Amino acid sequence: MLRARETGQAMSAKRPFAVVDESAEWVVVDKPAFLLVHPKKPGGPRTLWDGLRELLAFELANGGQVSLVNRLDRETSGLILAAKTAQAARRFHTAMMRRAIAKEYLAIVWGWPERDEFTVSAPILRQGERGPTAIYLKRCVHPEGAESVTRFRVERRFEKPTSAGTRFALVRAFPETGRTHQIRIHLAHAGYPIIGDKIYGPDERCYLQFIETGWTPALERRLLLPRHALHSARLRLETPEDGALDWHSPLPPDLAAWMGN
Repeated sequence: MLRARETGQAMSAKRPFAVVDESAEWVVVDKPAFLLVHPKKPGGPRTLWDGLRELLAFELANGGQVSLVNRLDRETSGLILAAKTAQAARRFHTAMMRRAIAKEYLAIVWGWPERDEFTVSAPILRQGERGPTAIYLKRCVHPEGAESVTRFRVERRFEKPTSAGTRFALVRAFPETGRTHQIRIHLAHAGYPIIGDKIYGPDERCYLQFIETGWTPALERRLLLPRHALHSARLRLETPEDGALDWHSPLPPDLAAWMGN
């Protein structure tokens, strides 16, 4: 039985994410930027995983579980679906394997794409598999990589005077595959990197400098935002047990404010 718990609750220091929707078998939350999803080492900073286990303590004490169906990078904000039961986890992960879970992301990019809609079909692999790299986690487009396809639609083109250009666009991304960093790589490959992206933006050395010094005025002049401007805005799926499910998350305040909304 589902415990009484309001959805859409404001974030707090103790639980820095909002509950968007919930049933007896799953919960959808809105993750803010900079919140890690999983612990990386004992004694590290609080993560979404920690918060979900506290939120679902009653369910866990009664035989439930916390199983994340989709994951987001630390700097990416937006929707994450978590299963509370083994049965829900199995059917959601099966749906994920069948590509039956539709995802939509919003990204703010440098430049104005020529077409309102375009598709990038470019295979991806980890860059270190084909040569030396200063950034272990960096991926790249390579003909021997895994199939990767993303559709894009321009939502808005706008101008904003900055130290790194004046033309920008808000783009909606529809990933048809789920490779690591796929949207960031495909937008950079198309010539429209995401603002704030330390790895796939203007220069990967920005990432190395950030690791060494943290956020600085020099990095702000090059990257414009302290995090990559990518947001998980919609999740859709349908199963016989759950019916049609559809969740939305608006552009978060930091990105909306940067656009002048």
